[in-house]
Amino acid sequence: MIIDFHNHYFPPRYLETIRTGGSAFRVTEDAEGNPVLHSPGDYNVLVPGHRDLSHRARVLDQAGVDRQVLTFTAPGTSIETPERAVELARIINDAFAADVDAWSGRFTALGHLPMNAPDAAAEEATRVVGELGLPGVMLLSNASGVPLSDDRFLPVFDALHRARAVVYIHPTYPVGVEVMEKYMLMPMVGFLMDTTLAAASLVYAGVVERFPDITWVLGHLGGAVPYLAERFDRGFEAYPECRERCTVPPSEQMRAFYYDTVNFDPRCLALAKDFAGADHLVAGSDYPHMIGSLEKMKASIDAMDLTDQERAGVKGGNAARILRLD
Repeated sequence: MIIDFHNHYFPPRYLETIRTGGSAFRVTEDAEGNPVLHSPGDYNVLVPGHRDLSHRARVLDQAGVDRQVLTFTAPGTSIETPERAVELARIINDAFAADVDAWSGRFTALGHLPMNAPDAAAEEATRVVGELGLPGVMLLSNASGVPLSDDRFLPVFDALHRARAVVYIHPTYPVGVEVMEKYMLMPMVGFLMDTTLAAASLVYAGVVERFPDITWVLGHLGGAVPYLAERFDRGFEAYPECRERCTVPPSEQMRAFYYDTVNFDPRCLALAKDFAGADHLVAGSDYPHMIGSLEKMKASIDAMDLTDQERAGVKGGNAARILRLD
């Protein structure tokens, strides 16, 4: 079984709501009639795969992908006012839960939280994993410029910890995005660095140790985490402030994270495998973004030096285990 952990979906009701009720996104259409959502340093062309699950299912059949973990994408609702973010997050999560039920066995989903409204985000986290029955949430790597490790988000993580939830960290617009607008440097560089920054901050701030029943997953092969882990340990040894809340070497904590394979270079995948183990890699495509590829997802995993058991785990078994899929 192949399970694509990293892909993105815009529920039609969400799109209708921002078109009719207003949004901080600038919404246009391309020549083919696809909605285009514009935000600082980036834009998303919402092709049919972004918004039509029937179309998506046909693509998955052709690609030989059995299941996907639906998630929203950057900048999510954090681009909106806190009040609007809360409203839209509920719409997104209700749609995710309904679509998971309607497509039994084809999709699961990770909820979206309005992190620019922390109290409401904690309540929504409880609703997502309780009432809606989703296995966890996708959090963006910062909340409108506030690091996820900030104490204001501790109630959110407490709710997710009590539910033994999956928390998937996906990048969003880093501070300083204005210097990344040319050459699409924001999604190619800024995203990866912001994931790395979020992971290091959560570890040094003691959040990962404080909530051991959360399963952490990092997007895009963890940004630079496998490459920089040794440096994080040196900081832990050298700087007293790095040991104020962190008692376990960062690399040890980060080896317990899971990493999606949205880096299609087998040499980079090998580094992540050597760092965290094949049992901590989950397949990802970034479908249907322009920079994503279902075929490259599969081909890059097939090119890795893995046993048959390890390959089956990376392709789907590891994701099924942490998401508790049937």
